[in-house]
Amino acid sequence: MNDRIQIDDPTPAGIAGAIARLITSGELRPGDRLPTVRELSSRLGVSPATVSHGWRALAQAGLVVSRGRSGTFVAESGHRPRPTSRTDGMTKGATSARLDLSLGTPDPLLLPEIGTLLSRLATGAETTDYHQAPVVPELGRLLQADWPTKSGALTVVDGAMDAVARSLQAVVRFGDRVIVEDPTFPYILDYLDSIGAETVPVGMDEQGLLPTEFARALATGATAAVLQPRAQNPTGASMSADRAAELADILRRGEHRCMVIEDDHSGPVVPAPDVSLGRWLPDQVLHVRSYSKSHGPDLRIAALSGPEEVIDRIVATRVLGPGWTPRILQRLLHEMLRDETVTRTVEFARDQYQARRRALVTALGAHGVRVADGQGLNAWLPVADERSALVHLAANGIRVAPGGPFFAADRGHPEAVRVTIAPLTDAVDEVAAVLAMAARPRQAEYFSLGDGTH
Repeated sequence: MNDRIQIDDPTPAGIAGAIARLITSGELRPGDRLPTVRELSSRLGVSPATVSHGWRALAQAGLVVSRGRSGTFVAESGHRPRPTSRTDGMTKGATSARLDLSLGTPDPLLLPEIGTLLSRLATGAETTDYHQAPVVPELGRLLQADWPTKSGALTVVDGAMDAVARSLQAVVRFGDRVIVEDPTFPYILDYLDSIGAETVPVGMDEQGLLPTEFARALATGATAAVLQPRAQNPTGASMSADRAAELADILRRGEHRCMVIEDDHSGPVVPAPDVSLGRWLPDQVLHVRSYSKSHGPDLRIAALSGPEEVIDRIVATRVLGPGWTPRILQRLLHEMLRDETVTRTVEFARDQYQARRRALVTALGAHGVRVADGQGLNAWLPVADERSALVHLAANGIRVAPGGPFFAADRGHPEAVRVTIAPLTDAVDEVAAVLAMAARPRQAEYFSLGDGTH
């Protein structure tokens, strides 16, 4: 029994992940007795508390069960783990602000007007039933016409995060290692925690994931990787074609099959081309493109492509829940993608977001603060101290998103905040001055005592 348990990461998460992988692979079977806390802590050279925390995580996931003095055993069946709260941490203690730059949402004034299209759609709408195809055929054909990868199948789901979650659910088991960008979108980290996956963070530059770090992460036996090819949230980085080819080559040479989930959450409002590793590895990539930020958040539509067997599994799972994304919304998106006025509106929004971002970056540069080049609705602002920056900005009526929840690790990461540029229609210089002040190290401050002394 003990010979089968090999743990290379003696942290609570590492211990729980290693045991979970043995259970899901069948090497540990229901009813098998696990080593005692004392035995395993002695073997790993860690405290009994460390092992206990790992055992507790497994028990919460329903993978093991304690039988008192008899020991801890692999459970017969499990239950879902408890949800986590990185995303709650982004809004905890939030108050109203004069200028809210924390939300990561599009400017409503830059979204296409849909009233006329809805009227046209209502006039020609036909009755549908439960048994039609989940994707409206004409929309499917239109999407595939400019899709960046020749994957085996394509479906439509309820937004980018729905697509990412369903993709992860289809290819990741409890305890599997999943590569993530560091930093990345907190909802992704929360979802990985909720399904019991172990995150393997990989650093980035302005072209995407760092290849050397990616190769090291792949060598851990990771079964999946979640990437944001363009306008990465929070940094705004967009992956170059050369970087994508390099990452695809690393995947091709890997000893283990690793599925890649690409979250193109901003879609057409980003000027960078939609680059996909699926160009080289179509059977190993699930590619997501959302239309929420470009055509309207209430559409809740994203397209998802990938190997036919994986997409079929996702479609079959959705039958047990929502069934399909409302076909009337799919037809509305089809009309919007074909409408010249809507196309011009989306192109104008793309130019506006880029101009607003460029104006903020230039203004910050004038104050001696460098922000990396990027695209999309957000800018990533390095700061000397995140908490002090948030307090300073709040005191000036400005709210931004704290940087901590975007990192896989709770501590030891760079200090930063995320600034949404979408609302920045004017007074950019004034906002940049406040942001620059917040980014700097805080000097000793002296407060008036009311008697003229400081």
